[in-house]
Amino acid sequence: MHRGRSVSGELHITRANARFQQWQALLGNRAKRQRAGEFLIQGVRPITLAVEFGWPVHALIYAAERPLSNWAKQMLKAAGGERVAMAADLLRELGGKDEDVPELVAVAELPDDELSRIPVGPAFLGAVFDRPNSPGNIGTMARSLDAFGGAGLIVTGHAADPYDPRSVRASTGSLLALPVVRSHSHREVLAWVAELRARGLPLTVVGTDENGTLDVADLDLTAPTLLVIGNETSGLSAGWRQACDTMARIPMAGSASSLNAASAATVVLYEAARQRNHGTSRTR
Repeated sequence: MHRGRSVSGELHITRANARFQQWQALLGNRAKRQRAGEFLIQGVRPITLAVEFGWPVHALIYAAERPLSNWAKQMLKAAGGERVAMAADLLRELGGKDEDVPELVAVAELPDDELSRIPVGPAFLGAVFDRPNSPGNIGTMARSLDAFGGAGLIVTGHAADPYDPRSVRASTGSLLALPVVRSHSHREVLAWVAELRARGLPLTVVGTDENGTLDVADLDLTAPTLLVIGNETSGLSAGWRQACDTMARIPMAGSASSLNAASAATVVLYEAARQRNHGTSRTR
């Protein structure tokens, strides 16, 4: 047998059996993540936030031969799910780092892609990432949105997977602290926007483009705002361009004509937070 249960009931995996291969597939196979309804969480802060925010944890995996730190013991006690003691060489593969054996790796449940998961209030600030190619950029945008008081991130169209381990790592756990919702098309999001407006929320949809009509600092970002960031190469789709109430530009100097998509989002989100913190209001 490649695995067995200890007296305490914990699962032990010492060789690359079917269970290990199922989890290994979650590292790089989006379709298998979807079918399994699970994704991997690596790193101290992401796992801590997953437990803190009550994510359904299906399993916590730790190195069988290694003494556990107080943090790991706390996570094993606080999180639900199965406890799995695994051989160090196998756990290293699940950790995504060739040189280190992680102390813990969590297997968590994928959330539903429902826009209703995003909390909406009078000071709403949210973001859309349209057809991103890079999981790392999704994670970075989630991190910035979390840092500047955003309510949620929507990823639209044919896009990289927010629950790719590279995205989760790049977010340093912020992807687990605020809702991230995948939507097939801009139409679904616009129907949600129309519903919010029908309820009386004066929501403005702000797109970004190097040829935008207004500098971002000249926009009133204190009102309820949905920021839309385009694909890293081609920018916003025609559908999103048509749907945006205004197109903002970020003033730039030097030889660069544009910013990385996640960097552009960070600049606009910072400006929104600055205005809101200082009570700034500008006329559109």
